[in-house]
Amino acid sequence: MAAPWVVSDELWSRIEPLLPVRPAGRTGPKPLPDRQVLQGILFVLYTGIGWEDLPQELGFGSGMTCWRRLRDWQEAGVFDRLHEVLLAELNAAAAIDWSRACVDASHVRAKRGARTRGRARSTEPRPARSTM
Repeated sequence: MAAPWVVSDELWSRIEPLLPVRPAGRTGPKPLPDRQVLQGILFVLYTGIGWEDLPQELGFGSGMTCWRRLRDWQEAGVFDRLHEVLLAELNAAAAIDWSRACVDASHVRAKRGARTRGRARSTEPRPARSTM
């Protein structure tokens, strides 16, 4: 059985098209392949170690490289799109029991600025006395 942070070819074929394309003509060292960096990200998240403690000998790059790539992918919406793709595949295969689904504010924006019913009543029996 493979380690949980190893990205299979099947999963990688779903993720790779969602990743932003890096601009050509960059100067400096050649960046690590996205798949290796993703495995480094998964290693840190799975083990709970700090980014700076990611062992270089595993070949995932530095913890800072993994952290920066995670930040960039998050800002680009990669993980939201991956979630949508995987949900669509599971739904098409009738592999989701929607009667057991739960929606909360971590996935659906909560409405802001809704009207309140009025001023909340005090739970005190009477106002506190002045101490002056």
